[in-house]
Parts: sequence; C-alpha cells; structure tokens
Amino acid sequence: QLQLVESGGGVVQAGGSLRLSCTASGPTYKTTVMGWFRQAPGKEREFIAGIRWSGGSPHYADSVKGHFTISRDNAMNTVYLQMDSLKPEDTAVYYCAASGVLAWPPRPYEYDYWGQGTQVTVSS
Repeated sequence: QLQLVESGGGVVQAGGSLRLSCTASGPTYKTTVMGWFRQAPGKEREFIAGIRWSGGSPHYADSVKGHFTISRDNAMNTVYLQMDSLKPEDTAVYYCAASGVLAWPPRPYEYDYWGQGTQVTVSS
C-alpha cells in the first residue's frame, strides 16, 4: 500500500515562508506524478502544484504561481512545497497526493493516493 506522509506545517506570520515535505513509501513505482492540494475551512479542496518524477516543468495553479515552488528528490521519494510570501488566505490544510496516470498534467480526480494533511496557518 502506497503511503504519503507530510510534514512541515505550522504557524507563520504573513510574508513569511514554510517548506512542506511529503515522503512516499511502498510501491512508489505505481506513481508518475506528485501533487499538492489544499483545503481551507468552508471551501473545496483545490489543486496547487504538480511535478513528474521523470522531470520536466512543474504545473501550478494560477493562485500560487510566483510564490510557491514544488520540487522533488527522487532518491528520497520526497516532494517539497516551498511557500514564500505567505498570506492569510493561504491558511489551509495542505495535502500531498500521488497519481499514476501518464497524461500531463493529471486532472485532480486522477490523484489516487493521499496523505493525512498538514495544517498551515498564516497570521496577519
């Protein structure tokens, strides 16, 4: 069973930075793409960023372009989300997800594996 474990969430002041990590274990060969999503209170879960294990340019939601960066370490089966210039509206539970589809980028519903989530709170 593929497992995804996130870490790195916390409380930060507006304008600050955080880096989230997600480590995959188990049959990682089933996955081609890793992604990050978030869900704010009272809102639907939204896609933030995706990256292929094989390389190539990542894919970002317009809402985070320019201040979030996704990266990967294949040797560690780990994906990172560097979040800079954080705003109170970035407050949410952040989820790591994995997809095994070949199409790029995957549609949100094509992410089959999910982590437990990590809370990010940005204070004003």
